[in-house]
Amino acid sequence: MEGLLHQIFSGLANGCIYGSIALALVMIYQSTHHINFAQGEMATFSTFVAWALIEAGWPYWGAFFGTVAASFVAGLVIQRVVLRPVEKAPVLTNVIVFIGLLLIVNALSGWIFDHTLKSFPSPFPKDSVLATKYFSAHDLGSVAVMGCVLFALFAFFRLTPLGLAMRAAAQNPDSARLVGIRVSWMLALGWGLAAAIGAVAGMMVAPVVFLDPNMMLGILLYGFAAALLGGIDNPLGAVIGGFVVGVLENLLGAYVIGTELKLTVALVLIVLTLTLKPNGLFGKTVVTRV
Repeated sequence: MEGLLHQIFSGLANGCIYGSIALALVMIYQSTHHINFAQGEMATFSTFVAWALIEAGWPYWGAFFGTVAASFVAGLVIQRVVLRPVEKAPVLTNVIVFIGLLLIVNALSGWIFDHTLKSFPSPFPKDSVLATKYFSAHDLGSVAVMGCVLFALFAFFRLTPLGLAMRAAAQNPDSARLVGIRVSWMLALGWGLAAAIGAVAGMMVAPVVFLDPNMMLGILLYGFAAALLGGIDNPLGAVIGGFVVGVLENLLGAYVIGTELKLTVALVLIVLTLTLKPNGLFGKTVVTRV
């Protein structure tokens, strides 16, 4: 029983990270109706930046917040420079741009920081008072950090005029323009927030999986499964989907299929969701007149 509880709690900690990646994917999808295939690579590059700052002598939390701020600016610049010119281009054009962005950022990570595995420090030491027999200190600390990020985002979108303007621009851009909202800039801010969320997730997962240019490939797949399961147009559903995927991955990997095949859980969930319930558990069905 103790082992089962440990797997469940560890899955919840992983699920918090998957949910944050899913939330970033949903934010981009709501504004562009496309999946950002480069989300994981952007998070990896941001984590490398944090690692370089720590190696240069920065304190952990200084490097953490500096990287989050830099990632926000980088996400905003990518939207304005790379993606804005193809906003109204065909779907295939946008997909090619996203894939190209993935390959470019991945290559830059390897070129600048090389392809060797690097250990990334955790701000939560193993002998911390946070550690329990079910949670490691890093697991509990990661949940706390991601929980703060999710709460801050919820408050931002619900309680601030800028957050409300971003929601309006994502849900109905034509009506938003009529009331004076600069939709294109709202989309750029959404990209910045998604990049910042990805950076936080990358820094939380790096102490567990080690840091290399391909670190987030599997994590992105779990995040994509979480976004689809919860509803690709529902931010809260994406977070809930992350917890579900995290727990299922741990339980099935420990007791059914083995740790070597854990990634297939995400693939199976993606196929089943698209086949049985394409809108996800909490997504809305959109009906159009033809």
